[in-house]
Amino acid sequence: MALKRFSFSSFLIRFVMALVLVFCTYNPSGYSWYHWLMDSLDTLDPVLVFAGVVLLIGWVIYIRSTVRSLGEIGTFLAIAFFAALTWVLIDYNVLSVENTTVLTYVVLTMLSAIMATGMSWSHIRRRMSGQLDVDDVDDN
Repeated sequence: MALKRFSFSSFLIRFVMALVLVFCTYNPSGYSWYHWLMDSLDTLDPVLVFAGVVLLIGWVIYIRSTVRSLGEIGTFLAIAFFAALTWVLIDYNVLSVENTTVLTYVVLTMLSAIMATGMSWSHIRRRMSGQLDVDDVDDN
């Protein structure tokens, strides 16, 4: 049975797991599944395929949960919020468009934040409004 308690640490766990998923898939350091794939295009490595399937499962879980929880409009608004925030940071010279590595890390972190928010939104909404989201109903 799921715990009905939701705290900042519950959100933080979802955020850290989203960071792991996103940064294992791609990051500018050169150590990611994407770089592993690009380095071994000439051979079919079963571990590479297995890791890709595991990552794909994670992406499907996070994206499906985000879109179901936030809805299409809410997901669009979350993306717009972080895009506008990035624009503000660039406009106030906190971020530089010339430093693409830092900008890439910021965008990947914001993508993780969107997915963690989507995974947590039903809990957050229930705490704010008292309304419960129910998608699945058991026949029992």
